[in-house]
Amino acid sequence: MNKLAGDAAGLSSAPQVDVIEVLLPDTNGILRGKWLPGSAIDKVLKDGVAMPQSMFGLDVWGREVEETGIHIETGDKDGLCRLVPGTLKPVPWSSQPAMQALISMYLPDGRPWMLDPRHILKAQLDKLTALGLKPVVAFELEFYLLQGGSKPGETPKTVFHRDTGPARQNMYSISDLDTFAPVIQEMREAAKIQGLPADSVISEAAPGQFEINLYHRDDAMAAADDAVLLRRMIQGVARKHGLVASFMPKPYLDTAGSGMHIHASLLDAEGANVFAKPDTGADTLRHAVGGMLTHMPETALLFVSSYNGFRRLMPGSYAPVSLTWGYDNRSVAVRIPNGSPAATRIEHRIAGADANPYLVLAAILAAMHEGMEKKMPAPEPIIGNAYDLGAPRLSGSMQEAVALFRASEFARRHFGEHFAEVYAVMKELECAEFERRISSLEYETYL
Repeated sequence: MNKLAGDAAGLSSAPQVDVIEVLLPDTNGILRGKWLPGSAIDKVLKDGVAMPQSMFGLDVWGREVEETGIHIETGDKDGLCRLVPGTLKPVPWSSQPAMQALISMYLPDGRPWMLDPRHILKAQLDKLTALGLKPVVAFELEFYLLQGGSKPGETPKTVFHRDTGPARQNMYSISDLDTFAPVIQEMREAAKIQGLPADSVISEAAPGQFEINLYHRDDAMAAADDAVLLRRMIQGVARKHGLVASFMPKPYLDTAGSGMHIHASLLDAEGANVFAKPDTGADTLRHAVGGMLTHMPETALLFVSSYNGFRRLMPGSYAPVSLTWGYDNRSVAVRIPNGSPAATRIEHRIAGADANPYLVLAAILAAMHEGMEKKMPAPEPIIGNAYDLGAPRLSGSMQEAVALFRASEFARRHFGEHFAEVYAVMKELECAEFERRISSLEYETYL
């Protein structure tokens, strides 16, 4: 039985469903889609769902970016969205009997719509498959739990906000987990119901900040799907409890930002970890790291995809700021965690928690592939504090990152000319929108 047939069989045995939520992750990783009546599921499974191709030309505010050239000037044509097999699951936090499923967009003739980030990732996976390589991937996601009821423009308060006393950190606090046990336990239960491979839950490095990790998968596309659905689940359960779960990369300048860490290794045709092979593993690992560091500046806009995200890249903040790597070192951009030789893997630590998991993983795998193919050298691994060594820096601003991405031959070659142009245009205009605004501090200072 294939996965779609399994989805249909599972639905037929499920209780009455009022709503089917079809979820289309857009270029920014924001979920678009529709609510359909439960009775429509057979038609959806058979015929798909029509959605405008221009969904992938919306900015972070959900506005049409006309400069992308994919809106009304084309007639605003529809694409055909197919359900992603294996993602039709109950929505346990919903107030009504509901199921949800991811969808992915195709052209009417059946070809993938190559502005859909899921297809961008698929193209990188196909290249690795042709070499007999299979990625093993795991995502880690940090987020803040905030008090509900904040007014627009008001600084939100975390669930552990305090107006007096010293700054609070309480890293890896069991008492913080205990305080919000009902919420966190419901998240874990929802993950189990939805088949999301949730692993550990951690109280992170700032008050009200938590992290949920996903188990590694040897299906990289499914791992990225899991990351998208985990964010939705966390936000849905938090909302049910009157809270806000935020994946904003840097909500507070004086506390830790929220990242998306990706662990990746590669298996060969015999199922062996190519980074752990006694004779060639060390060299293969260094070449993969060399590719990642070489192409990191020009792909930083995929990892740090929001204006706020660049505020997270601050020295001393456990967010990397330089083109560095090392063993068991959390101050570098590319970390090789401790573990048994068979579990040797790369941890990519740059991405913000709000980034698009498909694009982040596509950029990582493309750079690893090219590094191994061209035997790109890696610098010496960093020992100690990478913030103090004067290593080459990552892009310090969105403007710089946009310019590097736009000029990138690597991005055009791996992600396609059309996607690279559309993404660059969207991010240029997003950056310009922030630059046009006068901050409250400027008024306080200069009026």
